[in-house]
Amino acid sequence: MQNIKVITVASGKGGTGKTTTTANLGIALAALNRQTIILDADIAMANLALLLGMEKIDVTLHEVLAGEKDIKEAIYQGPKGVMVVPCGISLAGFQKSHPEKLQEVLMELLGKAEFLFIDAPAGLGKDSIIPMAIADEILLVLNPEVSSVSDGLKIKIMADTIETGVRGIVLNRVRKIEGEIGRDKVEKIFNLKVLAEIPEDTSVIDSVAKRKPVILTKPNSSAAMAYRKLAADLVGEKFEFKKENIVKRFISSIFGR
Repeated sequence: MQNIKVITVASGKGGTGKTTTTANLGIALAALNRQTIILDADIAMANLALLLGMEKIDVTLHEVLAGEKDIKEAIYQGPKGVMVVPCGISLAGFQKSHPEKLQEVLMELLGKAEFLFIDAPAGLGKDSIIPMAIADEILLVLNPEVSSVSDGLKIKIMADTIETGVRGIVLNRVRKIEGEIGRDKVEKIFNLKVLAEIPEDTSVIDSVAKRKPVILTKPNSSAAMAYRKLAADLVGEKFEFKKENIVKRFISSIFGR
């Protein structure tokens, strides 16, 4: 049985792009032939299923945490071979769930992949602390603005308290404009490395509307390339961007080959 690295993707506030990061990073790792599971532990405000177009499935983490189904029934094959454990989006499913069973459920996933990425609820509630406490390490997703950085610091303090290491920071929705908190300042404030800067990219908005992550809809977009590079960096591989030859693309579009 292989060891599995459990990485919780966390943020201090909602809307930072935590779920988008989880989905795109998981798919990018799967595309690198790394067995990867992405799990939505945001039991109250789940969005991973929506992002992947899986909102109509019957068995989710809700049913597993309610004791109605086995975790094996809630694992689905996703894009590029990534395995997905979605959480339901209904209020009824949330009400019957028992978040304290999450650690027990995760133990059953050991040996099924190399990486398990947990999309944790934002903030410092009990439901968000559990995924952080059971992780090997945390990826902290921030936006380059004051409130996000302030709330992210609270996550860093909590991670230190529960003795879960923070691997680094994913600085998301970067526009490089006046008033943003830049990479160097973020690293100084947190005493952590910024592992990736994900640029503000309209391709991400389009991908959400299409229920398909940007790494699939626009693989050569600036955001998709940033996620792909982050995935390569996490596993120690060299990232090489090979854009398809424009002539080849033109011929393919005209003649279908």
